[in-house]
Amino acid sequence: MQTPIMRRVYVWEFPVRLYHWVNFACVLTLIVTGFIIGRPLNLPRTGEAYANYYFGTVRFVHFAAAFVFFFNFVGRIYWGFVGNRYARWDQFVPLRPAQLREVAQVLKTDLLLAKGPPIESVGHNAPAGWTYLLTFLVFLFQSATGFGLYAAMSNARLPQLFAWIVPLMGGDFAVRQWHHAMMWFFVIFSMVHVYLVFYHDYVEGRGVISSMAGGWKFIEEHPAEPRDRA
Repeated sequence: MQTPIMRRVYVWEFPVRLYHWVNFACVLTLIVTGFIIGRPLNLPRTGEAYANYYFGTVRFVHFAAAFVFFFNFVGRIYWGFVGNRYARWDQFVPLRPAQLREVAQVLKTDLLLAKGPPIESVGHNAPAGWTYLLTFLVFLFQSATGFGLYAAMSNARLPQLFAWIVPLMGGDFAVRQWHHAMMWFFVIFSMVHVYLVFYHDYVEGRGVISSMAGGWKFIEEHPAEPRDRA
């Protein structure tokens, strides 16, 4: 049996990689500060009141990260129309028959740990495409509800565009509850995402982890095997 030949393919362009890591930093910051905002820490206080403004600082960091998160997401949507074929929007709506067959193949590998033929997708596999589409919808929901809540305390134009969200959803309390609940989606998604990245990197050996740093993946070519000799 011949040793498989690995071919290097440039998959993730720099804007996609930049989006990924900026998004990671923003989501982590938003989760941590969101927890503190929802359940403030009772820190020991000494000195004058003006020197104990940690909660205001936490809120400022949360709001600042929200703006970076939003515009980073807008940039990713733009790149979904101008980027290479692995970054384009149709990769997140896998409806072709081959992609639907890939869904079953990947789920067998991920959930049942079953061995099978190599997964041929170079960019996102089909289940990942559907999952990222769901995350994009949650991104929009979190942006809309977050800026809707912020509109009550800001005259900035962007938050005011979402001021209608709060009365539509039944008031501040309801919006805060939904906003907090969707935060748990990011917590669970992050844990599953990290596990699957490491797992697929181990199973496929294509450089999944390093590809989000340098952009390159390794694709296995299958040369014809020599016939057994009598």
